[in-house]
Amino acid sequence: MDRGHTTPIHLQDHPNNSQLTCEKPLEQPPGTLSPEEWQEVLAASVERRAPDLQGYGSVFAPLCMAQKQFVIGQLGQSVDGRIATVTGDSNYVSCSEALIHLHRLRALCDAVVVGVGTAVADNPQLTVRHVSGCHPARIVIDPYGRMPRDSTLLQDTDARRIVITRTDAHARYPDGVECFQLQPNAKGRLSCAEIRHALREFRCILVEGGAWTLSRFIELKMIDRLHLMIAPLIIGSGPRGLQLPAIDYLAQAIRPDVTWHPLGVDMLADLSLNN
Repeated sequence: MDRGHTTPIHLQDHPNNSQLTCEKPLEQPPGTLSPEEWQEVLAASVERRAPDLQGYGSVFAPLCMAQKQFVIGQLGQSVDGRIATVTGDSNYVSCSEALIHLHRLRALCDAVVVGVGTAVADNPQLTVRHVSGCHPARIVIDPYGRMPRDSTLLQDTDARRIVITRTDAHARYPDGVECFQLQPNAKGRLSCAEIRHALREFRCILVEGGAWTLSRFIELKMIDRLHLMIAPLIIGSGPRGLQLPAIDYLAQAIRPDVTWHPLGVDMLADLSLNN
């Protein structure tokens, strides 16, 4: 497989100003894939097999090989566990390679899920514009119907648009937007298990954010795998990433299997939560 271009290394200068050179392969930065390697990942996803890649490229194998519904979460945070400052500034906690990694996850998933808080605050596109691949269905969890009709992801018709609300929500969305209505549980919330069941037609689902939505899915064991991207950044205060119920003893802590991969200047923790 082609590993990229080559660059000359000067070995000796000759009196006639000629130079003896040799070719040395350029090493790819950590956490990157060549176009050929990414096409191998996409092909593996269609064929439901592990991509024939080592290192960082192998991180996509669980998604590619999934035979039944598989839910993956992602979160980018600082080394002290923050996702933004106290004023909400989060542009950008993660490096550019981490952003491309997120778009790769979108391209490998059939649907991407965000909570309405993230949808309103960030007005995301939820596309795969930084990589080749198909746009996933865009799904917003909007219990009370407060998603603005002019939101970018509701206006873009390149992929399916689905909003999940409570049965008693009175919301109007643009034409073509599907609305899944669910009965709230005893606490008045939409059940993560019911949401996952309502999305059973999708094989691979990415829960992208926000942190509160992702945390609820993890708390209720609705996430199979988590990609946690840790940036070399100390914010000091501000909203935290994962926010789970308090525990009394470390024996109660979640201890997932983990594989670490450099991702630009960030580190990617590939965490298996279904063990």
